[in-house]
Amino acid sequence: MRYLSILILLCSVAWSCKKSSNTEPVKQPGKAVLLFPAQNEACTSGTIISDTQSSIEFKWNRSDNTDSYDLVLKNLETGISSTYPSAANNQLNINLSRNTPYSWYIISKSAANGTPAQSEVWKFYNAGPASIFYAPFPADGMVPLMGASVTATGGKITLDWNGSDADNDIISYNVYLGTTTSPTLLSGNLVNSVLNDVTVLSNTTYYWKVLTKDSKGNTSDSGNYQFQVN
Repeated sequence: MRYLSILILLCSVAWSCKKSSNTEPVKQPGKAVLLFPAQNEACTSGTIISDTQSSIEFKWNRSDNTDSYDLVLKNLETGISSTYPSAANNQLNINLSRNTPYSWYIISKSAANGTPAQSEVWKFYNAGPASIFYAPFPADGMVPLMGASVTATGGKITLDWNGSDADNDIISYNVYLGTTTSPTLLSGNLVNSVLNDVTVLSNTTYYWKVLTKDSKGNTSDSGNYQFQVN
């Protein structure tokens, strides 16, 4: 009887191990696909609240293995970001300032998996009263990145960025560079979004920014980006 009890116990342990080893890992949430407001376009729809505000309905496709979403919205004029939880819904109404550029993205989250997934980042311009022409979006995709450490080749580096405009009428860029938080003009009226052979010093911290200009004279400022030369 004693040996029978031991045999039953061993079988139970073996079955328990086999059962646990067959447990599938919890899958990470998928990335949401953004739908509206559209990328690099002026948003003229929505509900007008006042001359300065309107309500826009954000939409995105549902992602796999997702229980809830966070919508992260950034005012590109002020640089202030806000997060809006969205439970399991794939649309959300938010009151926005009119005549203002924004960027947004979705974070997909799962209660069973602590690793979230982030969608692409889209930019749009929330139109206002009598809006016909729109200022360029502030330059982004800046290289060197904020806080980056770079190694110069022959004492030179390359500055690179992305420019976009709802009207598609960007005509030039001004690049500012310096060792203080008030960088000075390095090169103006650039047609391409890259500046090669920029002379820098080793063991020095630099600040740089890009001013984007369109054919109507509208401008936007990327804000300062800091990097360190090794």
